[in-house]
Amino acid sequence: MEETRDIPAEELSALRNPATRRGAFDRLVGAYLRPLYWHARRLVVVHEDAEDVVQETFIRAYDKIGTFRGGAGELGAWLYRIATNTALTLLRRRKTGLFASLDEVSRTLAGRVAEECGEAAQMQVRFQQAVLELPLKQRLVFNLRYYDGMSYRQIARVLGQREQTLKVNYHYAVQKLKEKLTQEI
Repeated sequence: MEETRDIPAEELSALRNPATRRGAFDRLVGAYLRPLYWHARRLVVVHEDAEDVVQETFIRAYDKIGTFRGGAGELGAWLYRIATNTALTLLRRRKTGLFASLDEVSRTLAGRVAEECGEAAQMQVRFQQAVLELPLKQRLVFNLRYYDGMSYRQIARVLGQREQTLKVNYHYAVQKLKEKLTQEI
């Protein structure tokens, strides 16, 4: 599980000030680079694509940080939202057919997990493939909750959905994963 840190309010002030923005942004990147990379990697699977997503996320964040009006506790959710939207945009651009859905793209990515994992344990590969086969909304909630350890409140900020809806999506995701993985044993 990746751990993200909330930044102090004075860091947010430094981010908003053009004179101190660069140093504060470097510290922000240091705090969120790894968690955002793994969040993106779980969505797009391929290492290079995840790097592209994270780079684009930080570029967009840097360009818009002066207009960010949330508090210091909301900055992480804002970054995750940018990363999620960037990853989904990348997946949409890579769809195989004109009318392919993101869920279909996810199934295609599930087939690539084994080659991307290299010598990883077979059970881990099967688990990640099963996660990628979840419907997109359930997968997003599952990843943010399970891997990133976010509360439903934080996930609601990232995805712009109600907490109760997210709880239901997470429950269904866990049920589907249990069913899928117990069938394969």
